Amino acid sequence: MNTYTILSFIIGISATFAYINQRYIKMPFVIGLFFLSTLLSLMILSTKFWAIDYFTNIKSIISSIDISKYILEYMLGYLLFAGSLHTEWKDIKSQLKPISIFAVWGVMLSTLITGVMFYGLTYLFGLQIDFIYCLLFGALISPTDPIAVLGILTKANVPKKIEATIVGESLFNDGVGVVIFIALLEVLSSNGTHFEFSKFGLLLFQEGFGGIVFGLLAGYILHKLLSSLDHYETKTLLTLAFVMIGYSLCLKLHISGALAMVVMGLFVGNYQHDKAMSDTTIDYVDKFWELLDVVLNAILFVAISFVIVVIDFKASYLLIGISAIFIVLLSRIIVVYLPKFAFPKLIDFSAKETKLIVWGGLRGGLSLALVLSLSDGEPKNILLIATYVCVVFSILVQGLTIEKLAMR
Repeated sequence: MNTYTILSFIIGISATFAYINQRYIKMPFVIGLFFLSTLLSLMILSTKFWAIDYFTNIKSIISSIDISKYILEYMLGYLLFAGSLHTEWKDIKSQLKPISIFAVWGVMLSTLITGVMFYGLTYLFGLQIDFIYCLLFGALISPTDPIAVLGILTKANVPKKIEATIVGESLFNDGVGVVIFIALLEVLSSNGTHFEFSKFGLLLFQEGFGGIVFGLLAGYILHKLLSSLDHYETKTLLTLAFVMIGYSLCLKLHISGALAMVVMGLFVGNYQHDKAMSDTTIDYVDKFWELLDVVLNAILFVAISFVIVVIDFKASYLLIGISAIFIVLLSRIIVVYLPKFAFPKLIDFSAKETKLIVWGGLRGGLSLALVLSLSDGEPKNILLIATYVCVVFSILVQGLTIEKLAMR
């Protein structure tokens, strides 16, 4: 089955489930798609017991699709640029201190806390894996996903500063989480299980700082090009080209394409926005990226739901996955509450607002894409099941209850 056929099939499922959800179920868009796709995946999984040949064929097709590559190398750049393009810098700037703490130091701390607790958890189950794999799990599960929760928060009329904090944190910690994951993966690939802090720090600096500088430079050049003419079709095409070429260059240069796209999107969407584009052009460019964002998110959440079909479940792995939910939640609580108590002037949130920030830290497709990129083996199987269980809980439980918590 070729790529076009697979893409057509996924979009067809996305459109069908989107219609069913909007017509009958009325869940938030991406949550509804993920819920219905997960039900379909469970139905396919059940054929393992009564139609093994059918299940084997389906599993073979899904296994042949490199979901991780499509998300990390193709879709992620578009999603992050679209999200940052529509983010108001003045809102981010007003909450820049808590966003910086949560997105940078919070992800690092969460990676360490989650890694240590997950290592202890696997030890209790007699499934000892190298500590660096536990750190990789911490890195891939720590970034939060704004996609599923943003519409719910807007609908619930939460304070603007809470919305800005959650969205800003999610935009930047995606990039930070990917950088930490890649740096850990590079250390693992070059030195086996031996961890060198200097090597890790150098790779972290190269990926992170390089991505930010590239994003600023690309954003400035794109801004100048957009300011030099008034033709909305050309300007829309320019933004698309800069994302496609810029993200590909970042991959070649071994710098963070995720951070680069976030910075470039914020720059283009906020720096002299009205001078670079007329109202008509702004309207067309914004609508183009909004539509592309919706389509890609539909594809993303349908695709990741099918991961369950290729997972080889074991009882011990599943129990580790369920226990990992509590580890991830505890880590989130520490990451949010520790700076609040340590720096009360910087983290100026009420008790209720803090609870909302904790519960609003959803995990999504990026976590699954990162774990799928690992080499095959028992560590990957353990991490894959733990990640999938955490993502399912995050989207279907936290995502469906965040509105009630926000309204309260």
